[in-house]
Amino acid sequence: MNRQLKRIDNSPYVTIGLLGIMVIVFLLMTVMGGSTNTYVLIQFGAKVSSLIQAGQWWRLFTPVFLHIGFEHILLNGITLYFLGLQIERIFGHWRYFIIFVVTAIGGNLASFVFSPNSLSAGASTAIFGLFGAFLMLGESFWENPYIRQMTKTFALFIVLNLGFDLLSPGIDLSGHIGGLVAGFLIGYVVALPKNILGKVSVAKRVIAVVVLIVGFVWLYEMGMNA
Repeated sequence: MNRQLKRIDNSPYVTIGLLGIMVIVFLLMTVMGGSTNTYVLIQFGAKVSSLIQAGQWWRLFTPVFLHIGFEHILLNGITLYFLGLQIERIFGHWRYFIIFVVTAIGGNLASFVFSPNSLSAGASTAIFGLFGAFLMLGESFWENPYIRQMTKTFALFIVLNLGFDLLSPGIDLSGHIGGLVAGFLIGYVVALPKNILGKVSVAKRVIAVVVLIVGFVWLYEMGMNA
């Protein structure tokens, strides 16, 4: 029994569950008229700033489960799977889930303020948030060879993706940056399980909490009053 419980605990069931929800939603959207159909996207909860201002605050989170076309969900799904394996194993299941939720909201809040005229959907906000959380690990545990190497790899990937965003019309750059920053901060807040890498400074955790809360409130007020 203990061996079975340990196997379950080590499995990336949060990542798999999130991917499962995205696939189910994508199939439902396809049946309802197509995942590229603007009306369908809005009905399923895409980020539309005017509707958020009208009180539909859940649109700051629901877009993370929507994807516009098969290529979109395929690329995001593959990235989330392989990145999620790393983050979920290091942070643990519930911390990983919190990181995913907070960065999804953080990215969409940034998009709400800085890209108010765009309809947005996709897991990219949370994916960049997971990258941000790993950058936090790099800052805190640079002496660890594995963390140092992975941080360098992910930092290069982030730079390349942001560069691609700048050159690609229709990409929500503000949402990606918002998710990245939120991930870096929430990484400090949730910290790490005991006996994994080491402890995160209490001072850094407190500062991250304050900056994250103030930033979220400020962005929300900015978006609502735009």
